[in-house]
Amino acid sequence: MSGRLLRIRGLVQGVGFRPYVWRLANELGLNGWVRNDGAGVTLAVDGAKMAEFITRLPNEIPRLARIDDIVSETAEVSDSGFAIRDSVADSVGTAIGPDAALCPACIAELCDPANRRWRYAFTTCTHCGPRYTVSRRIPYDRAQTSLAAFPLCPPCASEYTDPVDRRFHAETTCCPACGPQLSLLDAAGQPLAGDPIGETLRLLQAGRIVAIKGLGGFHLACDARNTAAVAELRRRKQREAKPFAVMALNAAALAGYAEIGAAELGLLRSAAAPVVLCAKGAGELPGIAPALASLGVMLPATPLHLLLWHEAAGRPSGSDWLAQENELLLVMTSANPHGEPLVTGNAEALARLAGLADAYLVHDRDIVVRCDDSVLRATADGPSFIRRARGYVPLPIALSNGGPSVLALGGYLKNTVCLLKGKEAFLSQHIGGLDNAAAIAFLEETVAHLLAILDVRPELIVHDLHPDYPSTQLALRLAAELGVPALAVGHHQAHLAAICAEHGVNEPIIGLALDGVGLGPDGGAWGGELLRLDGARCDRLGHLAPLKLPGGDRAAREPWRMALSALHGAGLGYRVGGWLKQRYPERDGGPLLTMLARDLRCPPTSSLGRWFDAAAGLLGVCEISQYEGQAAMLLESLAVAHGPVPPLADGFVLRDGGLDLSPLIGALLVCHDAAEGAALFHATVAAGLAAWVVQALAPQGGFLRGAVHGSKEAKIAVGGGCAMNALLMTALRRHLETAGLTLLEARQAPPNDGGLALGQAWLARKMFKER
Repeated sequence: MSGRLLRIRGLVQGVGFRPYVWRLANELGLNGWVRNDGAGVTLAVDGAKMAEFITRLPNEIPRLARIDDIVSETAEVSDSGFAIRDSVADSVGTAIGPDAALCPACIAELCDPANRRWRYAFTTCTHCGPRYTVSRRIPYDRAQTSLAAFPLCPPCASEYTDPVDRRFHAETTCCPACGPQLSLLDAAGQPLAGDPIGETLRLLQAGRIVAIKGLGGFHLACDARNTAAVAELRRRKQREAKPFAVMALNAAALAGYAEIGAAELGLLRSAAAPVVLCAKGAGELPGIAPALASLGVMLPATPLHLLLWHEAAGRPSGSDWLAQENELLLVMTSANPHGEPLVTGNAEALARLAGLADAYLVHDRDIVVRCDDSVLRATADGPSFIRRARGYVPLPIALSNGGPSVLALGGYLKNTVCLLKGKEAFLSQHIGGLDNAAAIAFLEETVAHLLAILDVRPELIVHDLHPDYPSTQLALRLAAELGVPALAVGHHQAHLAAICAEHGVNEPIIGLALDGVGLGPDGGAWGGELLRLDGARCDRLGHLAPLKLPGGDRAAREPWRMALSALHGAGLGYRVGGWLKQRYPERDGGPLLTMLARDLRCPPTSSLGRWFDAAAGLLGVCEISQYEGQAAMLLESLAVAHGPVPPLADGFVLRDGGLDLSPLIGALLVCHDAAEGAALFHATVAAGLAAWVVQALAPQGGFLRGAVHGSKEAKIAVGGGCAMNALLMTALRRHLETAGLTLLEARQAPPNDGGLALGQAWLARKMFKER
């Protein structure tokens, strides 16, 4: 019994972990074996250098592996030499990882004229390439992926079965002799002559728009420096102002356009290769991110994308060219008709992108799962998700407790779904708004796929309180089909519960739920809430002073209406005429003032998002929003450009447990510098929110536990769409820390409705436990 048996849990299947263990054990001359099992990897080891093996094991793991836990016990090891044993039959529980960007070893092969994978657009190995988007079901092996249609040639089969090779059991491995092939089609779907990569580059440089098949769907690409091409892409996509992402070869190529620090560079170069929001530089890319302070940038994540830059560089050999400047900058935006899900199939692209693309760079490897690009922002406290998708899904979020399996269906906008299995939460890729049949179908296929790859039959299904959401209706239908309970939870309660889930908070906590709109338990339109969570129980301690929505939902799309409403609510209705003449001379405020005075079609809302709209409208920043959140994003960008200002003295009022921002309105009305007004608004709102929290905590000394002396024990959860505002959150965190409070915010999921399903699922378990 001189050996050790190690049970390893984490992301250790399908990432080259067994051959890594095999190579390390053989390097040290050890005896034993390694195999996959239902919970991870188990290995037995013995020999003179066993202690060195155990020390090095967690520190030299493969690029995509992650160890969560190692349990060790004594064991008798009778093996001579070290072997990779077959997996325990039918017990592999999870093995599908996220798609990963091209690794350095594959890049070297791609750029080596003597290598058989020279310029091959589907080069991959155990350490990189598609996984989630090509997998149909578990276990993760070639037969269950879209590579099943491509039998391995003898050289690839030899690599696949050789433990010494980095392609040992690399399920997506292939080469030009046996793998998928590229082709370039014209607008009518007819093949174009010549090298597909070379001809695609020629079209892009000529100002054309090309649909390029990526990992989880198509991109629409054009030359980011070509103003006319960018404008034409906007016209075709009916996307007047929403920002585009830009792909470049390296950080050097982006230096004039984006400020890329060490944290941003780390994200860009990571295996996930997301879109990263960076502060704009001095250079201009007209039409890419109009009037915003940030630019979304990304690096090539696949060999297909990298080959475009390789072609632009003149097809050099070796890797030196990767660090050199390259003039090619491409817009890479999701290929989909306005408001519809991402396009994935070749025939689907020709049909759905007709009129949007001038040509199609396609291949014959199927995309099994739609999965858009992830979008993140680097902050002083770590990465923050704007959108969680490619590169991160289906990585689980660890939970503090287990319980019944739960399926949560999310909300209406920025929809995702979440599945709880044991002590892990699996949040789906971004699905988006459920405002058309195609998006609802995408939701249904995502649910089916997530259940299949995790091999789960849910015991509970949970949904938003709103009865008309398609996600609610699907939840009720699935619950009836499966014969399991369907639970409804409050929208804003779920926002804060998502924070609790990822931070392992199980004790009572106070939080701010700040967003655009969501249905409250009382049937009202909530969105600026001070709540107390205690398990499944949620108490509303207070809310923002309501604003009326003249014209209902229309007001949420027209900030000038919200500005007029805010003026009326602040007792400044008599100033509306002069304000409109200055800011929006073509607008007539009379009908809206009459509606407000008579309270006709003017439902109230406590939404902080609508206060942002009101401020943007008052300052002349945004009259009508062309995409969701535009007014708030423009306001934040102006405030960032201006720089910090102190909060407005007496700029808010705390009364009856609520927060009233009306005193700000008069100051914004007479502010002639929109940027200064935007900065003043952010500073005052942050100060008001912090004061509101401190006042609410003061009578409840049990929550503070010495916070007045600087203790960081008292925690405040902050979630919702307004928590996407980095400027607001930074100022709010500073105020709370000064008061001795610790702000908890979303890190592993977006704070907006993209993380709503996580909170729903967490609450469902609490509700089930308390029944």
